[in-house]
Amino acid sequence: MAFFALGISLLAARQIATENVVSSAKAVAMSQPPPYWAYAVDPQIYTSTEAAIATATTPRRIPGSDAAFTLSQISDFFRPPDWHPADHPAMPKIVATGRAPDVFACGYCHLPNGQGRPENSSLAGLPFAYIVQQLADFKSGARKSSEPKHKPTSAMIAFETKATQEEIRSAAEYFSKLTPQPWVRVVETDTVPQTHVAGWMLVPIGSGEMEPLGHRIIETPESLERTELRDDRSGFIAYVPPGSLKKGEALVETGRGKAASCSTCHGLGLKGLGNVPGLAGRSPSYIVRQLYDLQSGARAGVAAQKMKPIVSNMTLDEMIAIAAYMASLRP
Repeated sequence: MAFFALGISLLAARQIATENVVSSAKAVAMSQPPPYWAYAVDPQIYTSTEAAIATATTPRRIPGSDAAFTLSQISDFFRPPDWHPADHPAMPKIVATGRAPDVFACGYCHLPNGQGRPENSSLAGLPFAYIVQQLADFKSGARKSSEPKHKPTSAMIAFETKATQEEIRSAAEYFSKLTPQPWVRVVETDTVPQTHVAGWMLVPIGSGEMEPLGHRIIETPESLERTELRDDRSGFIAYVPPGSLKKGEALVETGRGKAASCSTCHGLGLKGLGNVPGLAGRSPSYIVRQLYDLQSGARAGVAAQKMKPIVSNMTLDEMIAIAAYMASLRP
């Protein structure tokens, strides 16, 4: 009986400790609201001129492709443009066209080559089981966004969770077999072009005016025109505060003193290990969102539990440094 009572006491102690970590993490998250530059909520204000452009029938082209698509075709959730079909294997139906009207084509947001954009995840090379689990977490409510207005996340929950298990498995198999490519160029700087939110990402306002970067990461297209045309060979540039890479490397290598090096779970060079995802070369905006969501409790799946103690009192500046360093690594 004494041993039984001791066991109950230990379980209770662990539960209290876990609750304290979660409570502490939420308190820290509440003291630093979701950074607008990482969540990039689109005001979605469209003029009549923009609406007319969206229905234009003039074919558009990009460098290095023989394909041509109109703007209305490019904005089709159920048949996104595939500018470079030779760059990837044949896409399963759920990736190429989705299942109207319930499930968007995976290739629309994540692109046919799986590289993704700052507002969503790069799926190329992620473990099959990890992708399947994330869809399950979105469906169960264990994974959501700390920013309720972040539509890319709410769209995942509203549409992609309606996919069948067969569709999810075919998409996971496709993306897991793709090889991730360098996609984000990281630049340490004090000043950046002035930007605003459009299309759920930060884009230059076009005036050429600069402003202090401060405690932010500004991730924006290398070529706005090619990104708007959903060119999956045109990546992004991430401006980060000076010293971020060195600071981030130190935090990653020490696990912030709360755990072993991040590579213990995420593999050598942070390229993934088993069913644990690789982090090297990922969008720093995405990484900051995930660290913040883990801290706030918005990400609470089974796989997220090991991260809870690590992010419990992580500051936004630490998130910035870690994300900048991870983004700078070759995937």
